Amino acid sequence: MSVNSENTKAQMRKGVLELCILSILSQGDAYPTEIIDKLKETKLVVVEGTLYPLLTRLKNTGLLAYRWEESTSGPPRKYYKLTEIGEQYLKEIQQSWFELTDIVNKTIAPKNS
Repeated sequence: MSVNSENTKAQMRKGVLELCILSILSQGDAYPTEIIDKLKETKLVVVEGTLYPLLTRLKNTGLLAYRWEESTSGPPRKYYKLTEIGEQYLKEIQQSWFELTDIVNKTIAPKNS
């Protein structure tokens, strides 16, 4: 039997993408290309086709807002930012993430004999 870990790795990355995007936006407003670049810096590669629907969903749930800003190098850019609700939500899921990673690390760590 051949097991491919790529699907599992992709599912894990997808599961933390929302947390990563909200964390990036907690550092300041950003437009989608900036978000993608910051994710690439951390080796979490995301394509626009994945990012845009997620940004729209986060906006529709009230976690993000956006504004249009003129660009000197092309069309206006849509800058996203966290709302107050988004900031509170981020704090909650960060806490959940830290608890989960602590539990997982304890579970998968090799036992000392």
